Amino acid sequence: MTSMRHEGLLLLFRNRPALAAELLRDALGVGLPAWSEARVESAELTEVVPTEYRADLVVLLWEGRPVFAIVVEVQISRDEAKRKTWPLYLTSLRSRVACPTALLVVAPDAAVARWCARPIELGHPGFVLKPLVVGPDAIPVLTDVKEARREPELAVLSAIAHGKEEVGQAIAQAVMGAVV
Repeated sequence: MTSMRHEGLLLLFRNRPALAAELLRDALGVGLPAWSEARVESAELTEVVPTEYRADLVVLLWEGRPVFAIVVEVQISRDEAKRKTWPLYLTSLRSRVACPTALLVVAPDAAVARWCARPIELGHPGFVLKPLVVGPDAIPVLTDVKEARREPELAVLSAIAHGKEEVGQAIAQAVMGAVV
């Protein structure tokens, strides 16, 4: 069952799909191909068999055609079932869109982020999924009102990840200043 916090985090990426690519590139150092547009794509990853699989969100980067796909998963808590379905999401999506895919896990809690980042051994030699996780350490601390106005989704993500820290009050003021 999803929570308001979970859905709120997903809304940041629905509002600005490029945020997924920017976090992969800027926060995690993942090299991406040239792209001109980021679109939210159907997160329906159901196969012909009766089992339904649905990622939280799929962002497709385009350069006249799909050039890179990002499965965005928000993790508020540990969920062992995800370690079984994440590899399926990537391979199913790669098959559907015929371009490279990546898994971006957004986990605002440090302990959950560490859990999410554990490699997933798939059994086939060398076939190991290493989830790309954006946890508090990779989420920038935004305390500047102008920057929060330019990137409101990133400002909200910063508030969620760092709001309980000493700098939390400054982040909240920047976010509130950006919306006024």
